[in-house]
Amino acid sequence: MNDYIDLFWTFCRIGGLTFGGGYAMLPMLQKEVVETKKWATEEEVMDYYAVGQCTPGVIAVNTATFIGYKHHGILGAIVATAGVVFPSLVIIMILAAFLQTFAEFEIVQHAFNGIRVAVCVLVLNAVIKLWKGSVIDKVCLGIVLVTIAIGILTNISPVFIVISAAIVGLLVKGRKGERA
Repeated sequence: MNDYIDLFWTFCRIGGLTFGGGYAMLPMLQKEVVETKKWATEEEVMDYYAVGQCTPGVIAVNTATFIGYKHHGILGAIVATAGVVFPSLVIIMILAAFLQTFAEFEIVQHAFNGIRVAVCVLVLNAVIKLWKGSVIDKVCLGIVLVTIAIGILTNISPVFIVISAAIVGLLVKGRKGERA
């Protein structure tokens, strides 16, 4: 039972302290899940994160579900998901009650501007960490550059981009494996 409580409160803390969505969650996931709790490896978290982007729903929720499932099966998935969602649910309910009243105040607008800047920095930090763990050779660098170009220059769904990158990775690594 203590494991489930720990799982819930860990993801509750991550969900409550992560502002800016799933991308901003990555540094905290890295610290809590990989370094502190050792519930998953860095590679596993990146894999869960990538799959979480391709599946319907919120990245943070999907990733928490995968990690909870790995750690304690179906009940772990439910507990981790409930933990990551709980703080947002409470905060959104409180904000919804007051936001319409205070949204027009200049000080509130300045606060939102500051939060957006901080979130950009958190996302950049997550990108750098993902880059270090993922771009391990010239093939990966090529996939990254092509993916960036496609993402910027087209309106192709990220799902198709990720699936295409996975296929290219499989084909290239498969060929290298055949030659070895």
